[in-house]
Amino acid sequence: MEEFVVLVNPEDEVIGLMEKQQAHVNGLLHRAFSVFLFNSKGEMLLQKRASGKYHSPNQWTNAVCSHPRQGETYKEGAIRRLKEELGIEAELSEKFNFIYKADVGGGLWEHELDHVFVGHHEDDFNLNKDEVEEVRFIAPQDLDKEIAEHPEKFTEWFKIILEEYKHHF
Repeated sequence: MEEFVVLVNPEDEVIGLMEKQQAHVNGLLHRAFSVFLFNSKGEMLLQKRASGKYHSPNQWTNAVCSHPRQGETYKEGAIRRLKEELGIEAELSEKFNFIYKADVGGGLWEHELDHVFVGHHEDDFNLNKDEVEEVRFIAPQDLDKEIAEHPEKFTEWFKIILEEYKHHF
């Protein structure tokens, strides 16, 4: 099934739809969301992208990053993808949004108006192995050290979104 992203201008006004991979080839601005999940110890959940992903396979990133569908709110999309990728439900609150552009290799670009959500989760996961290889929780200071020592193990957009997240908290 072809997936489409919602193309927008910087004011988040819809200007069209485009097949997801084509939007990434063209580097066109589109709607996206990112979810950061934490446990009661304040550790952040990371997911390792599945090896079959068409870009950034086997790289670590935040709990969920994806795109709302046409007619779906950012939060509805985030809740849907938590279920589809991690097999969980969590209360989410939107913290901020911003625009970024990242070269993700292979002639592909993420150029997104990204709405960032935060939630908490303690229980088990039911991972969709087509999407997620594995998950783990990590303390913020350990994450910073790991990214500094091995930046290639993390998605380009996660490094950008994490820095933006730090500026807001």
